[in-house]
Amino acid sequence: MSDIKTQHFDLIVIGAGINGAGIARDAAMRGLKVLLLDKGDIACGTTSWSTRLIHGGLRYLEHGEIGLVRESLKERERLLRIAPHLVKPLSLLIPIYKMGGRGPYTVRAGMIAYDLLSLDKSLKRHRMLSREESLRRVPGLNDEDLRGAAIYQDAQVEYAERLALENVLSARQHGALVLTYARVDRLIIEDGNVRGVEFTDLRAHILQTARTPVVVNVSGPWVDAVLASAGRPVERLIGGTKGSHIIVEKFSGAPEVALYVEAKEDGRPFFIIPWNDLYLIGTTDLVYTGDLDHVEASEAEVDYLLRETNRVIPSARLQRDSILYTYSGVRPLPYLSEGDAGSITRRHFIHDHAPALPGFISIVGGKLTTYRNLSEQAVNFVFKKLKRKSVQCLTDQKRLPGAETEDFETFSRRFEQGSGLHAATAARLLRVYGTRADEILEHAAGNAELLAPFSTETGAIGAEVVFSFRDELAETLTDCLMRRTMVGLNRAVGLDASEAAASIAMRYLGWDESRAERELEEYRQYVRRFHPRPWTFRPTGA
Repeated sequence: MSDIKTQHFDLIVIGAGINGAGIARDAAMRGLKVLLLDKGDIACGTTSWSTRLIHGGLRYLEHGEIGLVRESLKERERLLRIAPHLVKPLSLLIPIYKMGGRGPYTVRAGMIAYDLLSLDKSLKRHRMLSREESLRRVPGLNDEDLRGAAIYQDAQVEYAERLALENVLSARQHGALVLTYARVDRLIIEDGNVRGVEFTDLRAHILQTARTPVVVNVSGPWVDAVLASAGRPVERLIGGTKGSHIIVEKFSGAPEVALYVEAKEDGRPFFIIPWNDLYLIGTTDLVYTGDLDHVEASEAEVDYLLRETNRVIPSARLQRDSILYTYSGVRPLPYLSEGDAGSITRRHFIHDHAPALPGFISIVGGKLTTYRNLSEQAVNFVFKKLKRKSVQCLTDQKRLPGAETEDFETFSRRFEQGSGLHAATAARLLRVYGTRADEILEHAAGNAELLAPFSTETGAIGAEVVFSFRDELAETLTDCLMRRTMVGLNRAVGLDASEAAASIAMRYLGWDESRAERELEEYRQYVRRFHPRPWTFRPTGA
């Protein structure tokens, strides 16, 4: 990286969340010389803390955002096609109660509109269910004043972190330079124009400069903080709201389908979703003004989600000690001086800072579902700023790296039959890495130790640890467990597998004992924000 100051980039992207990753991929695929920077790891911010749905946003219809719903539904179809290993259909059921805010006619009208806005979809159309049918589908559902339900299909991205990662890996394949743990400190301004950035390599503690005619600020909740680095008065763009989730084991009455329900306390919709062999419950929506780098679920939010879940499924009887862990993040929504947090638009905005800061663009808002379309729009705008003829966008057609095959189902069957792995291990590799599961086995090279699980619960194998550092840009044990192998999302937030992973890194990646100890301690500190249920682990070396 020492020669980076001598390189000239067409575009510098600040932020490697899903939107920054998507922009970097699109721009690189269209032939632009791209530098992608993030002060942390890929997808370590808002992307990791979403509800992990790829959906049209049914409730946006209530706010009249028809265009956003249509855009979201079209993008859902594209993601099902370009990332079938990560984005999969999910059935959702909406119970309808006599005293609820949305009666059967309102819900049915919304369902019909949802179907009409996605006539080209591959998923099944909605169905209205009677009270009896509803209880057959979800026997644990509260039956008091239940009138019926609607059932429909959207999609789920179980590991949103890997969706962002694969966009970054594709960007690299097309020539982008990707630097994580690179904190942008200052915009370089010459003759009134933004000409690049100064950033600190946080791993090597080195100050670097990179030059470009266009900088895109896609730092999510940190957009205003990056703006401040210009050293000039600027308007506030972000009015982030906090969303928290709780993760629990399967409980009494737990539904086989996802539930999309209306909270009794405030009328806000929330989800109870089968996820990662567990259940994900959320989310809240509160104005947030605290530390963006350490967002945690509050006791009030946790109690709210427990109460509402126990109301919807009385047999659940969830308590504080039912919670395996929590997670919380901040949505990078547009700033409003007043108003209800839930009514803030989920549309994205491409904010050109010219004439005050020519060459500088900020992205405000956006949804996980619509990242690809946002990226296409942003890169089209970059071509205008560069005064170049735009090149055709192909991100809606070209599959992500883990789906590069004509027929993913055929590939999956062939891999499961020929891998030589236990069926559950092979299935997990396909679920996390898609077609790149073959590359995991190449890293193992028949080594029994690397083919053996280092995580008893998930079945993740040792070769995945090596692969995450050598081929997937992991820099720390936290990167490896939380956003590569996905072991950090298990019942024990990875604490049951962290020492085994560090041992593999010592044997195969050259870590000394000092680094292993440091990485383990940093990981333990990191997962404390999730308030995990107490987990007993042995001190290293014991």
